[in-house]
Amino acid sequence: MSVEAQRKKQIVIDEIKEKFEKAKSTVVIDYMGITVAEADAMRKKLRDANVDYTVYKNTLVKRAIVGTQYEQLAEVLEGPSAFAISYDDATAPAKKLNDIIKDYKKMEFKAGFVDGTFYNADGIKQIAAMPSREELIAKFMGSIQSPVSKLVRTFQAVADSK
Repeated sequence: MSVEAQRKKQIVIDEIKEKFEKAKSTVVIDYMGITVAEADAMRKKLRDANVDYTVYKNTLVKRAIVGTQYEQLAEVLEGPSAFAISYDDATAPAKKLNDIIKDYKKMEFKAGFVDGTFYNADGIKQIAAMPSREELIAKFMGSIQSPVSKLVRTFQAVADSK
């Protein structure tokens, strides 16, 4: 292998390492079977959700993750693999890809890391099914608002009766 080819591969390996180190979550999928149009639409949806979607060679990813917390991903890096990475929202890649997989019925989860924890395909599916942080906050606020408003109405009724 030429020095130039090795240098180009090392640049990609360094890019992968950098992305994984900054990521809140990384989800690996098998993207086999989707058309170019579907892939373009999927990339747009992921981009709109601030999710970085990239296809890398498995061998380069395996080299990049040696000695890192992401080393467990090596066991699923067979066949076509694409990587959805989020730097802000830990659940965004899993949720968006889950919606896309439901639409196309062609891809499947392989594994991923969310907030530094490794999850197999089933674990990523469970994360994708969880409500978002905003939904959980809204549910919590609704649950505490109801008893407080009942208490206020009770006090008002007592005050009105006197």
